[in-house]
Amino acid sequence: MAGTALEKRMTPVTIADRQTVFATDWFDLIAKKVSDDPAPYYSIATRDYVSVLAVTLEGKILLVRQYRPAVEQITLELPGGHVEEGETPEEAARKELREETGFAAEQFIALGDLAPDTGRLSNRMWCFFAPGAVRNPETKFEPEPDVEAVVYEKGLRDLIVDEPAFCSGLHRATILMALAKGYLEL
Repeated sequence: MAGTALEKRMTPVTIADRQTVFATDWFDLIAKKVSDDPAPYYSIATRDYVSVLAVTLEGKILLVRQYRPAVEQITLELPGGHVEEGETPEEAARKELREETGFAAEQFIALGDLAPDTGRLSNRMWCFFAPGAVRNPETKFEPEPDVEAVVYEKGLRDLIVDEPAFCSGLHRATILMALAKGYLEL
């Protein structure tokens, strides 16, 4: 493959050095020396995420409502979270759905993985579709503090177009992937 015109015009870039300049339990700030640029380029290294578009047997979408300090508002989101050390993305997706909503699904269909922010974040977001989600009556559901499970009663179009609290571009991307692959219709 010959490459695109842009690829042919671009100067090859190399990472000459990288070092962690700040570390927390949630992320590391990495300074990278890029080619001949004297100023460092900063990126954030954090664990991969999962996002689960779970739909009940009745066709209702499972969401979570919680306050997000980063955007300073209460949001509606798809269940999801970080992939912990030693977990596969699917294991993390199954765990997050169960912990956040009390529901489980037999089938978890991998929709794909995305780069959440190619400009600053180095992690991936793994997107799953979980049809036929049901509450397990044998398991006592203990909701996480400050996270409310929501069985969304309106349709998918309402969620995407008319629900201002459903504002995560990444969660919208998970829905778009499910729509594009034919698992759902608007």
